[in-house]
Amino acid sequence: MRHSDVASMVKTHKSKNIPQKAVNPYKDAVYVLDVFLIDGPITEEFVALNPVVSRTIEIKGSNTLEELHQIIFKAFDREEEHMYEFQVGGRGPQDPNARRYCIKQAFSSFDLTPAATGDVSSTSIASLGLSIDDAFGYWFDFGDDWWHQIDVINIQDKAQSGKYPRITKRLGASPPQYADFE
Repeated sequence: MRHSDVASMVKTHKSKNIPQKAVNPYKDAVYVLDVFLIDGPITEEFVALNPVVSRTIEIKGSNTLEELHQIIFKAFDREEEHMYEFQVGGRGPQDPNARRYCIKQAFSSFDLTPAATGDVSSTSIASLGLSIDDAFGYWFDFGDDWWHQIDVINIQDKAQSGKYPRITKRLGASPPQYADFE
């Protein structure tokens, strides 16, 4: 069963008490992102136990979209790599007007329409022009179609000490990458 009702259950909490900041293109800035699972092959039983599944991630502006993918992969306890893309500058996931960033393999493997904007391995977070309250999409596994909405909840001017990117909060369990619907 495809559970697209997950998207309607996601209650993103925009940063009500954080003043809107202008875009901070500095590589030392830290972007605080809430990553919501909004669609994928999830059983009804899993959804009943986990109506919202999200992860909060802190990532430096100097980190790349490839590194963001890697920390999301880890945060959702995924086991096998697949193709993926980020959709930035639209109104969230699946917006045909968004800029699309893919892995190099996707450029040559698929007839991408519209064409991809850039390569995830060379696109830094700071170069995306993100602001607080922006939302963008992350599509993992073009066969099973795991869709995520990523909300920018804060942009800090300078990173605290420690390793980045990092997972700072988990809400809900991670669904199995390959659900057993039997």
